[in-house]
Amino acid sequence: MEIYLYLDKNTLFHRLHPITKIFSLLLLFVLALIFTHPLYVLAITIIVLIIGGLSKTLSNLIRIKTILILLIVFCSILWTFFIKGTTVLWQLGALTVYKESMLHAIAMGLRFDTVLVCGMIFLSCTKIEEFTAGLNKLGMPFPLSFALSLAFRLVPTFSSTTATVIQAQKSRGLDLESGWILQRIKKYVPLLVPIFIYAIRNADLLAMALESKSFGIRKNRTYYQQFKVTFADYFAIIFLIILNAICIYIRYTSFSVS
Repeated sequence: MEIYLYLDKNTLFHRLHPITKIFSLLLLFVLALIFTHPLYVLAITIIVLIIGGLSKTLSNLIRIKTILILLIVFCSILWTFFIKGTTVLWQLGALTVYKESMLHAIAMGLRFDTVLVCGMIFLSCTKIEEFTAGLNKLGMPFPLSFALSLAFRLVPTFSSTTATVIQAQKSRGLDLESGWILQRIKKYVPLLVPIFIYAIRNADLLAMALESKSFGIRKNRTYYQQFKVTFADYFAIIFLIILNAICIYIRYTSFSVS
């Protein structure tokens, strides 16, 4: 089972400097949050998907397609009833749906999806070691950047451990498929004990391994892999800054774009 998101592709986006990738991710987050109208947010989403296509990382989106669909569906439903507008589209008793609230709700769903897609593209193009090195070069202390890199490994480790325990219990005859939903959830509860014991054991082994290698004794960290800043790095940052500036100008000028 493939548990890591990184895709080893030979693309321009994979070869960017780690610091460029981190700043590009932040600029894309800002870009996704500028507009509140679904048409303009959709345009930003298309730009992000084009970046994902050029970086050959769209295959990872299939793994979270359910989350993407649920996000936009639930946001489009919930935000509609919590924001008021002026143009009534539908009314049933105390429930009133406004045109402005519906458009805002759809935009919120697209926003969340766009931010999530940006994060997936970043994780698909960036190794955990590159992310740690980028944070360290930005001035973050290495122990802190290393701890953040371990957080990226936490979810895949738990997923792998859970899959291993479930397969082991199924091979011993445990039936996890029969019964209604509450009965199936109850069957999974005893599996939490070996999963957490296995995770704690791995954490203890990792701590002993770090201590045996005198982790943190040196303040200045060296890296085997050296990263070079190229023209593509400058172009990526300048392009995203200009794109953000244009969108902010459109958002807050007399065009009244929301």
